[in-house]
Amino acid sequence: MMSETEMNQPFKSGFVVVLGRPNAGKSTLLNTLMGQAIAGVSAKPQTTRRRQLGILTSDSAQIILVDTPGLHESNDKLSLAINSEAIVAIKDADIILYMADANSAPSAMDDKLAALIASMNPEAQVILVMNKVDSAPAQNLASNKAGYQALFAETPQTLQISALRAQGVHELLEAIQAALPEGPQYYDAEQITEDFERDIAAEMIRAAAMDNLAQELPYSIAVLVNEYSERDADRVYINATIFVEREAQKGIVIGKGGQKIKQIGTVARRDIEAMNGQSVFLDLNVKVKKDWKDDERFLRQLGLNDKK
Repeated sequence: MMSETEMNQPFKSGFVVVLGRPNAGKSTLLNTLMGQAIAGVSAKPQTTRRRQLGILTSDSAQIILVDTPGLHESNDKLSLAINSEAIVAIKDADIILYMADANSAPSAMDDKLAALIASMNPEAQVILVMNKVDSAPAQNLASNKAGYQALFAETPQTLQISALRAQGVHELLEAIQAALPEGPQYYDAEQITEDFERDIAAEMIRAAAMDNLAQELPYSIAVLVNEYSERDADRVYINATIFVEREAQKGIVIGKGGQKIKQIGTVARRDIEAMNGQSVFLDLNVKVKKDWKDDERFLRQLGLNDKK
């Protein structure tokens, strides 16, 4: 039950964009804040390819978290579409959570992201989130934090967290809610994301593949879910295709005797079951689609297109 003070306070809402270079922990933070897996997470950078929403609603506020992909240097159409996802998110942000890996100093990519914020949405409030403090040497943390703070014209509010261990996350939520503007409730209170479960499943399959494939191959794969259906009360059937660019890559994904694709399926099924709370039968197959990164029609099927 709300207190009388809370009842007299105006409702607050806004779009909170989680930004930072690849592998800073953006998707891990989204999952931790939501209290469940809705974003695919891999140990390899650049897992996220499109914006993903996580919606947190209380009696006094609605926080709309937007997980963004890191910027890509390549000029293929996939990379341009991915960069567009981040750019559109910056433009729409009320608050920007700038995620930084506390173990490392700012890079040229951080300079580019800070410049994008300054040029596209200088009115957005920036909260600097120093992540992975549980593994950062104390002697490096202070200098790294100062380096990230110097990226911005005004020193941002800075919080230290471990998204993986949920350390400092409660304080971060409090800071976000305090910074939110007054606004309407955009989504139903029960809604936790804007994405369909089949789209989340596709991202989780791709993340599982990234973690189980070596070197550059993970960045040459795409995943489409062909069927996502409830076959009975507590079991979901998923048929999905992993696409690669060359015939030789197909054999690598399948593995000797089908062992690699089974390994990917085992990890993906576990993550999907954690997301939807149901038993999952996952049927994976692998196909070759040459040069799919420059195929606009196929990118639209993946939910990606240049939105700038």
